[in-house]
Amino acid sequence: MSESLVLIPTYNERENAELIIRKVMSLPRAFDVLIIDDGSPDGTAAIVRGLQAVFPGRLFLEERSGKQGLGTAYIHGFRWALARHYEYIFEMDADFSHNPDDLVRLYDACAQEGYDVAIGSRYIQGVNVVNWPMSRVLMSYFASWYVRLVTGMPIRDATAGFKCYTARVLRAIELEKIHFVGYAFQIEMKWLAYQLGFRIKEVPIIFTDRTRGTSKMSKGIVEEAFFGVLQMKVSSWLHPLKPVGKA
Repeated sequence: MSESLVLIPTYNERENAELIIRKVMSLPRAFDVLIIDDGSPDGTAAIVRGLQAVFPGRLFLEERSGKQGLGTAYIHGFRWALARHYEYIFEMDADFSHNPDDLVRLYDACAQEGYDVAIGSRYIQGVNVVNWPMSRVLMSYFASWYVRLVTGMPIRDATAGFKCYTARVLRAIELEKIHFVGYAFQIEMKWLAYQLGFRIKEVPIIFTDRTRGTSKMSKGIVEEAFFGVLQMKVSSWLHPLKPVGKA
């Protein structure tokens, strides 16, 4: 078993599932993969089950009933990973918007450079987004600006979903108290890690919009993020967290 686990939530990703799994498994560093599938009606889980015989002991599948949200999928995966003593736990999309080659760079930031969280950042070196319409780029960029303004958290890509957490970070965060499921979930996890005093590094990546399958973005997810940031900031005033650092 590897010390690193890549969590990939899926819903109707049959066009990408096999490709993304084989790509991760081909990397020069060993990464195990856990697919968390929310009852995809297109047969995504069946594809994964077929590949488990090809990658025994490295590819795992957790099947859930129906769409329960990105945040709950990752929390399910975090708990699964901690129960099996993985040291480095990654979040990654199934649609190749996150380049699997960058997993090694995120790993190195934590394992070699000593950071507690590594974020694959679209905005740490300008704007590195491919195939998005300008409206989507502006919405994402200004969402991160808004998060910095409200929270004071010095992270350029606050909504990024390509990350590496060390196990000590996930053990320190009270996962049962996470409130949000979409973009706001990604912000909330960074905010909690920041408040707890963990060292965070943004690693520049190039984000490429999906070419296969359908985006899961919705108006409700955006609204949750906008109002969720305000709620998180107020909550931090009422219930401040004591930094734990590496203790």
